[in-house]
Amino acid sequence: MVAGASRGLGYAVAEALAREGALVSIASRDEQAIAAAAKKIGGDTLAVPVDVRSAEAIAQWTAATVQRFGGVDLLFTNSGGPPAGAAVSFDDRAWQEAADLLLFSTIRMVRGVVPLMQARGGGAILVSTSSSVKEPIPNLGLSTVLRASVSALAKTLALELAAAKIRVNQIIPGRIDTDRVRQLDQIAATKLDITAEEAKRKALTTIPTGRYGEIDEYGRVAAFLLSPAASYVTGATVQVDGGLIKSVL
Repeated sequence: MVAGASRGLGYAVAEALAREGALVSIASRDEQAIAAAAKKIGGDTLAVPVDVRSAEAIAQWTAATVQRFGGVDLLFTNSGGPPAGAAVSFDDRAWQEAADLLLFSTIRMVRGVVPLMQARGGGAILVSTSSSVKEPIPNLGLSTVLRASVSALAKTLALELAAAKIRVNQIIPGRIDTDRVRQLDQIAATKLDITAEEAKRKALTTIPTGRYGEIDEYGRVAAFLLSPAASYVTGATVQVDGGLIKSVL
């Protein structure tokens, strides 16, 4: 099961898993976009329109996956990002919506698949977060605070589920060339009164490899972490960032 898979990082993960032989169930809020993504991936890919802010929609996706494939072995949690802005600029409703989008969606997806994985003797969960869990990103208050909670959840789950042979890891994208990153470049450009291209060049100076990542570079790492090749990896945080994050751990 791969969430947020109609495009960008989620699509890259689903495509990489399918390329390795996995039967993939993909979800996204846009019904037409997720159907198109499934057609592009090919094979027996299942596409289900899901708004991950809805517990009912997540439950329906899980049920549809079990009906098609008989169970769940792997889960990739993922969603879009909340609005940009300073933490103090948002009201309670905005915080609740962001919590539903980032934190509660992850909790609900995990709760749905854990019994299924236990019944099959184990599984793997990969949680996608952000570099903000290590270094807060200016003007992304909602995302920074709530993704840190998701990061703490991933580590907690890794400890709680290890005995059930369910591995839980966290993957952190740096500046991967996606619509979301291009949107953030445009927001930065507007704030600094420069062009989006100038904002991108400014961002590139912070990346040791000197470029944005490609989505397939992220997808391949995610597929590895979900695969049996990573059978002794759990509770880990893996950065796919070209060296962007400067922290030691």
